[in-house]
Amino acid sequence: MAHASMSTRIRKLIGAVLLLVLVTVWALVAMAIAQFPPIFNNPWIAGLYYFVAGIGWVFPAMPLIKWMSRPDASSR
Repeated sequence: MAHASMSTRIRKLIGAVLLLVLVTVWALVAMAIAQFPPIFNNPWIAGLYYFVAGIGWVFPAMPLIKWMSRPDASSR
């Protein structure tokens, strides 16, 4: 069965849209969690939480970026 490979341009377009969705959803969920009393009432826990939430989106984004930057099958 022949497999039509996706071009780099299409992968980058899809990946860019997915990255925007990921960052938006991540920020909304992070803001909602930040309102929980144990986080909201303690500045030390809040600081740690915002640090983790601020860089945490990078880990789910890494496989997506790797997929986006993969070369075309025709250029291999």
